[in-house]
Amino acid sequence: MGDFILGNAVLVLPDRLMPGAVVVAGGEIAEIRAGTDLPPGALDCCGDFLAPGMIELHTDNLERHTEPRPKVPWPHEAAILAHDAELAGCGITTVFDALRVGSLPSRKKGRYGEYARALADDILGLGMAGVLKIDHRLHLRAEICSETLPEELAKFGAADGVGIVSLMDHTPGQRQFRDLTQLRHYLMGKHGFTEAEFDAHVADRLALSAKVGAAHEAAAVAAARRLGAHLASHDDTTDSDVAQSAAHGARFAEFPTTLEAARACQAAGIAVMMGAPNVIRGGSHSGNVAAETLAVAGCLDILSSDYVPSALLLAALRLGDLWSDLPRGIATVTAAPAAAVGLKDRGRLAPGLRADLLRFRRHGTAALLRGTWVAGQRVA
Repeated sequence: MGDFILGNAVLVLPDRLMPGAVVVAGGEIAEIRAGTDLPPGALDCCGDFLAPGMIELHTDNLERHTEPRPKVPWPHEAAILAHDAELAGCGITTVFDALRVGSLPSRKKGRYGEYARALADDILGLGMAGVLKIDHRLHLRAEICSETLPEELAKFGAADGVGIVSLMDHTPGQRQFRDLTQLRHYLMGKHGFTEAEFDAHVADRLALSAKVGAAHEAAAVAAARRLGAHLASHDDTTDSDVAQSAAHGARFAEFPTTLEAARACQAAGIAVMMGAPNVIRGGSHSGNVAAETLAVAGCLDILSSDYVPSALLLAALRLGDLWSDLPRGIATVTAAPAAAVGLKDRGRLAPGLRADLLRFRRHGTAALLRGTWVAGQRVA
């Protein structure tokens, strides 16, 4: 954490772009200077953009590293370190690693087991050892339609520093899978379900949801309060979904599936988060509302890389182009996610905040990362 200056940059400030320099001391931003002059001893950014480091609230990327192919487990420490390096290389400086809690150990088809507690221990252990490049925090994805949710949640306590608990209800016929045709294509295409197996799956999940859904949802909300975590909804589809999320105290909504739900979130003071891959692809892979539709309607606040870490910066730039406001686009991956989870020490270029920094330039439709700093230390 040396003291240094990054100069000859285009600074992405909260409300404008400004040629200038950032002075770093003791891991914090000590000063913001305007002007094109290169201060003595400064690193020349050659006119590149300099922005706050990006903040990722929901990513499934770690799961891709812990199971690189179906039913092929990978050692946790190696997976976490690879995930950590990948995010640093994409300009992400703070991540809330999304870990599923709630399993289906007794099902023959669609069975999946518990992993969150063990993986969380390894993430926290590597963080304590000081070997991770970026700031890792925990996000518990509470799977409502499961068999073991309360028991798995009970294994987490205040010492774990859980930052987010999200309510994930994948019961067929509602939310993300309101259209059973989309669910049929997904399960038959990815998991090889037959028609009979699909019908049995739907019936089984509906019965399970009817039995435990209400109790599990209440348990997840209670766990968020016990852990001091921010609560997020997931796949809100209707006004009634949003009203329920608001009643629970949700701070932000992950991937609402309709414009109706996004507008209802806005009216309820719930920030709307959409997936960066949705922005890049021009639509949802599940057939739900396009992120650009919400952006045009003024109903999009936060971006998440979801399953493609490299999509986060590129999608923020595309939103900046759409809005003709680059600082606003960058805010969806910096200031807005920081505000949603109460991180007051990062997310903006301002004196006194952490020196989490991202240097990049644009090349055609791509974004070229030129440097990542976390608390004043270069990590990529």
